[in-house]
Amino acid sequence: MMSFLNNKEASSSFSSTRRLNYDVFLSFRGEDTREGFTNHLYKALCDKGFYTFIDDKLRRGEEISEELIQAIKNSSILVIVFSENYAESKWCLDELAEIVDCREKDQEVQILPVFYNVDPSEIRNQKGNFGMALANHEMKFKNNKDKVQRWRDALRKAANASGWHYKKGCSTYKSECHFIQNIVEEISKVELNRTSLYVAEYPVGINSRAKVVESLLDIGLEEFCMVGIHGLPGVGKTTIAKAVYNKIAKDFDGSSFLMNVRENMGTDAGIITLQEQLLNDILVDKNWRVGNKSRGISLIEKRLRCKKVFLILDDVDDLTRIENLLGNCNWFAPGSRVILTLRDRCLLVALKKKHCTTYKVKEFKVKKLNKHEALQLFKGHAFLGNKPHDEDYSNYATKFVDFAKGIPLALEIIARDLCGKAKNEWQSALDMYNKFPNKDIQKILRVSYDGLHDIEKDIFLDIACFFKGWNKDYVVKILNACGLCPGSGIPRLVNKCLITVDRFGRLSMHDLIQQMGKEVVRQQAPNILSKRSRLCCYKNSLKVLTTNKGSKHIRGIMLNSPQLVKVQLHTEAFREMENLKFLIVENVQICKPLEFLPNNLILLKWPHYPFHWPSEYFPEQLVAIEMPHSRIRLPKLTKQECQLKNLKDVNFEGCEFITTLPKLWAPNLEYLNLAYCNNLVKLSKLWAPFRDIESLFM
Repeated sequence: MMSFLNNKEASSSFSSTRRLNYDVFLSFRGEDTREGFTNHLYKALCDKGFYTFIDDKLRRGEEISEELIQAIKNSSILVIVFSENYAESKWCLDELAEIVDCREKDQEVQILPVFYNVDPSEIRNQKGNFGMALANHEMKFKNNKDKVQRWRDALRKAANASGWHYKKGCSTYKSECHFIQNIVEEISKVELNRTSLYVAEYPVGINSRAKVVESLLDIGLEEFCMVGIHGLPGVGKTTIAKAVYNKIAKDFDGSSFLMNVRENMGTDAGIITLQEQLLNDILVDKNWRVGNKSRGISLIEKRLRCKKVFLILDDVDDLTRIENLLGNCNWFAPGSRVILTLRDRCLLVALKKKHCTTYKVKEFKVKKLNKHEALQLFKGHAFLGNKPHDEDYSNYATKFVDFAKGIPLALEIIARDLCGKAKNEWQSALDMYNKFPNKDIQKILRVSYDGLHDIEKDIFLDIACFFKGWNKDYVVKILNACGLCPGSGIPRLVNKCLITVDRFGRLSMHDLIQQMGKEVVRQQAPNILSKRSRLCCYKNSLKVLTTNKGSKHIRGIMLNSPQLVKVQLHTEAFREMENLKFLIVENVQICKPLEFLPNNLILLKWPHYPFHWPSEYFPEQLVAIEMPHSRIRLPKLTKQECQLKNLKDVNFEGCEFITTLPKLWAPNLEYLNLAYCNNLVKLSKLWAPFRDIESLFM
């Protein structure tokens, strides 16, 4: 679908001045469609999560209100429902004229017409009912011909926009309901393409740096160009890239911002996920599946080579990551642009040497904030944008700025931690910060961690070690079962800038903060792995599990290999880990079956497990089990029904050795995936009341 009036006008600032109150504004003639089509469309939009304006008051001749004009101006998508008698309403025509004026003044607004039981040509050519209605208006307003001419122009412009046409009895849609679903799906795609990335609450120094990057991109030139943004950790590379993305993404045929490339491409599965995201973002389709990474590279080149695209690869650490997404970068259509954010400038040097004859590779080193910028950023977070009421606070602020040395991440965390505290607490915090070397960013971040309650510390360390990048709601289920109250703990961590929740509901944190969390765990027992609460380093986890050095101190283990490996774990490696809550294994194949698993496990994630489930394992504490494509069989676990009251998520996809599920009472089960369990012949009714399961895949 094409948008209304395709010309685009670049704004002069990276931060938009429009204040959007509504996602969608509905314009319609109440007498024609209010009680039927429009109400159904309004409900469907609201159900999809769109904040939609609908005027629920009957209008009888009065002038269009200022309130309505503001609603039009503060909406991003303007939907006009043209019906048979639409043009008879002077009020509807006034509203339409305001809508068109708004679109012409702000090119980011989109007009999407719906032709409901009316032919678009009748509106464009102003024939039939529309022609008669306008002729009547000209008679009534013969002393104000400009008004009627404004209505005629607005009708013509709106009717020329690409939209939807429905005519009862001869429509291409199966039903009116199907027609409405199609409209909502198309609006979802439009809104997805126009959704801005969150940049920062106080984007101090971002605009000026983003403009430099935009100038390096040479948007007006046809040849392909790549720009690398590099600098210190926490200096704002990703934030600057987001600001550039929000500014110029609309000028391309498609765009994609791939976050945390280094982290997310550590395995073949991660590579495939990002390849699919890239295709889905550009082609506005959620159904792309690439199968394997080699096919993914080919598909990206084949499907995107004719499009002028804008891509951002965030946190790239080697050429292989780029090649797994973009191949040799020799397929880009004219005018395409790529931005990389990276820690190591050497990668840009390598790119220049390898591709110097193919395209330009430019670089931008992000400088730390100058003292004025740093003070402005610090005060924004510490005083919530207000001026400090006491000169002492200003003096303290200057000292903290000197301490942070212009690193935005450190400034933000320190300021948010001090916000609302008394002067003596500021002095105490300053004394504490000064005990650590000024250049040691990790120790700066540790001070924010030390201010947490014990339960919040456990939540933070679990996320840092195991759940970064996971869906927040899923993690809440897991941590709730551990008695950690994540419903209040996670917002607390967000408020302290230790973690974030992105627009897709995923938990995230800056690499520096994650490193700090892992260092906290290491310091619990620097030289004795078995006394640490969490093991997430592959080398350390493997050492404990192959030498049977586990203990009751260990709360969670992640054994994730960057590449598929075959190892021999001690068959009773988990025997002493009576308090183990999380076991996450990826890309690891074992040679002999385990003879024991702790019964206190809350999360068991082990895809492709090659043996049967240990006979001594009674998973009564489990909340989630993910063992797709495994060779497990599920025996009858007890002579009586096994109570799995906590179990909520089960993924046994592709487990061909499962022929029957034992009688397990799981009344809280929400997700059950048994897809491609080709030999499953019996599913016990005691597994759960299936009518209450949110997702069931068979």
